[in-house]
Amino acid sequence: MLKLALIGFGFVAQGLAEILLHRADELRATLGFAAQIVAVSTRSRGALYRPDGLVIDELLTAIHQGHLDRYPEVVGLERGWDTLRIIAESNADVMVEASPSNFQTGKPALDYCHAAFEAGKHVVLANKGPLVVAYHDLLAHAQQVGKQLRFEATVMAGTPTIHIGTQALAGCHISEVRGILNGTTNYILTQMESGMSYADALAQAQRLGYAEADPSADVDGWDAAAKALILASAVFGSRLTMADLSVKGISGITLEDVQDAKANGERWKLIARITPAGGSVQPVRLPLTDPLAGVLRVNNAVTYATDHLGDVTIIGPGAGRSQTGFGLLADLLAIHRAEHH
Repeated sequence: MLKLALIGFGFVAQGLAEILLHRADELRATLGFAAQIVAVSTRSRGALYRPDGLVIDELLTAIHQGHLDRYPEVVGLERGWDTLRIIAESNADVMVEASPSNFQTGKPALDYCHAAFEAGKHVVLANKGPLVVAYHDLLAHAQQVGKQLRFEATVMAGTPTIHIGTQALAGCHISEVRGILNGTTNYILTQMESGMSYADALAQAQRLGYAEADPSADVDGWDAAAKALILASAVFGSRLTMADLSVKGISGITLEDVQDAKANGERWKLIARITPAGGSVQPVRLPLTDPLAGVLRVNNAVTYATDHLGDVTIIGPGAGRSQTGFGLLADLLAIHRAEHH
């Protein structure tokens, strides 16, 4: 039984909780896997810790009502512990970090990761910030204490992009990784191709929940750049920073640009490109024969250029509650397999 401490309980962590709730019997029967949430810590909606486990139904009900204070009183329940105390003193085996990403400093999540390793806990991340800022330091700390650092959910949600690049293609030489790593911009460009203006497509993406009220991290290319840096570190062992990437978003692309590309058998995409030498995030006109050109709406895709297999492209959802929750589950299953190998 893996005991979990969830740091952040927004839609991603709730997605994981719902999967654990609804598929518990199947996961135990088919994979011998069982997990129990023992702690939840949020920035503004309370914190809970119970060594014998928290009831997922009750957790979800409480958070949907606005605050973990709504969780019912039960023997052994502790309320209001700060995050670092939960990490240091709880009986969790794994810290699952799913709070909002900070691309500048990686904090406070970066501090939480180091604290978890010091406390003998594995770390599973949906939060991109710590990896963007300190991937190699975190990996070294994990190896030093004999714990795992896993982060499938940080790139393309639950689509197994990291696994394919680092495990499934381990026998290949990968010369380049290029892909569509942001669903918001891909949705906007798809809608513009059907005749919608950039402003109207962005407004629609915001109404549908694909874009934030402040969409700058998406439309200016920084979210895709963060994911590109994670891929560069994981696949090539690179030590790139945001400053090393050439980053340009899609806000300058006009409806006329999109229609001109369409008339010439091409399609605009925001493409992240990483090689061992560096990388970029740029709007690119792709021929329709390129597999990435056919990736529409909020889907994401990555193409690995390899020696033995040629180009290998994986397409799938790049965001979503249950999709990203599944990315976290995939990492927990990997930890379970390693511990029972």
